[in-house]
Amino acid sequence: MTVTEKTGTEKTGARTDEAAGLITDSRERIDALDDRIIGLVQERMAVSAVIQEARISSGGRRVNLSREMEVLGHFRDALGKPGTTLAMTLLELCRGRI
Repeated sequence: MTVTEKTGTEKTGARTDEAAGLITDSRERIDALDDRIIGLVQERMAVSAVIQEARISSGGRRVNLSREMEVLGHFRDALGKPGTTLAMTLLELCRGRI
């Protein structure tokens, strides 16, 4: 076996082939979920851009802070304190820093 070739247990840190198989399958599922999440974030960014453009073109501000507080609360209620951090990251991606 070359240095770049690793067994399933070496790649996963598992101690049995059965556990290595489960970990490998689960990692593939996580990778697929991550791809879906990235796609949803990109879609959210596009929708947010439409909202911002409509708000700005109507004479409003780019950001609606009361709406952002609603989003933060929604994520916090659903995911706890880390949800607030996640929501802040999403808001920053969708509107940039204010």
